Amino acid sequence: MGTRKSQLARIQTDYVAEKLKTLYPDVHLEIVAMSTIGDKILDTALSKIGEKSLFTKELENALERNEVDLVVHSLKDLPTTLPNGFTIGAVLHDSVVGWIVRTTTAGTQLKKRFPHLEFKDIRGNLNTRLKKLDEKEDYAAIILAAAGLKRMGWEARVSQVLGPEDCMYAVGQGALAVEVRARDCDILEMVSTLHHSETVLRCIAERAFLRRLEGGCSVPVAVNTEVKDSVLSLTGAVYSLDGADSLKEAMETNVDPGNKLESAADMQHVGVTAHNVPQCAQVAAEKLGVDLADLLLSKGAMEILTTARKLNDAR
Repeated sequence: MGTRKSQLARIQTDYVAEKLKTLYPDVHLEIVAMSTIGDKILDTALSKIGEKSLFTKELENALERNEVDLVVHSLKDLPTTLPNGFTIGAVLHDSVVGWIVRTTTAGTQLKKRFPHLEFKDIRGNLNTRLKKLDEKEDYAAIILAAAGLKRMGWEARVSQVLGPEDCMYAVGQGALAVEVRARDCDILEMVSTLHHSETVLRCIAERAFLRRLEGGCSVPVAVNTEVKDSVLSLTGAVYSLDGADSLKEAMETNVDPGNKLESAADMQHVGVTAHNVPQCAQVAAEKLGVDLADLLLSKGAMEILTTARKLNDAR
């Protein structure tokens, strides 16, 4: 099992390993930790590094070389288009997936809502960022994912939770992903038992939305999803870098597995392979993301995103 070296990444990987050991006690699991580009470059904003797969490339290289057989990621770190031959074999429901202090696109959203506050980028793992808050006078507060803080046992440090009315979250925030080689049917079948169906559908919709918008780390794209009574709802938004311009819309779709479509057992949806989740529901979730993105594009989202990219590149 491949993982990043950070304490949080190791905790998340151990969490997945324990689940697999419970389900498959005869399988021997060895964890291999490594550093990624995003871990090594800490003095530059993620959007300025100019590199895709900042936290995943080294792990995927090891997967390609058969040095590891599966890799555990924070799903938000995985691009919406994976390298050929790879797939997300499991999407796990985080124990606090609905309880998150939203990050990544938080600054631009909060600038719009709280224009009297000043926002600055802060890099590093959770330990580093909390140390900067505690030891320096540069920051009065920092925005972090509460999911990560809870995993580290630091939930007592959360002083306020930001709901979607204040700040939506980055695509895939709060979910864990297990990436595998698509051809390894036995490993794919093994990790598929970890899928959390509701989270799979939410993340497919979010990733389809982001892919259609051609978004990434360099542009502010935010989402919020919910599944209730077989209805998947998706709210999505794009923002200018200063938060002054924005577009926000919401849509929903029925993901009741009773609405059968022709089975497509080997089909991937924005990089996710989930044989044990009804294909009709996955198709509906992906279409929802695409349709919402198209709605925003029809209202001028590409102009906002293009301007944001140009301004970001000029910084």
